[in-house]
Amino acid sequence: MAQPAISLAADWQLASDVSLPPLLQSWLLEPASLTARLKSTGRHFQLQLLQQQQQALPAFLQSLLPDTARADCREVLMSCNQLPCIYAQSWLPLATLAALQPLAELGEQPLGEVIFQQSQLQRSAVEVARVRLQHPLAATVASGEYWARRSVFTLAGQPLLVAEVFLDGIFAL
Repeated sequence: MAQPAISLAADWQLASDVSLPPLLQSWLLEPASLTARLKSTGRHFQLQLLQQQQQALPAFLQSLLPDTARADCREVLMSCNQLPCIYAQSWLPLATLAALQPLAELGEQPLGEVIFQQSQLQRSAVEVARVRLQHPLAATVASGEYWARRSVFTLAGQPLLVAEVFLDGIFAL
């Protein structure tokens, strides 16, 4: 079974406790949909589904998604004008997918376009970390160390975890 392209096992800290790089601060702290923000740049937006598969939830994520043994791990690359800007990884517990069927059928539709349309959406505090992209799948996207953010969203009482890694293309926007 393939593993995600990034490991979420990092030194995550509350964004409010970290000195963030000025060029990325507004992106890391963006309260709304990153998809909408990327599309608002006026550049050609593209979402590529890299892989999606059911996996055992890693032990280090269990405190964020309690009572979740297995989840759908979805990995996408968001680009503008063919420049990779954001690698995103979401963990959707099977109970969440069963309760919110549209999330199970996203394909190449951005997750943000679905969840940010919901009035009852709640979000945990944003955590940030530096993550290393070094998996073979990531090599086609980027390699090295990048800033990332993650948070747990709750929609209709169902949790899902989203992590986003900000790639070099973000600086061209």
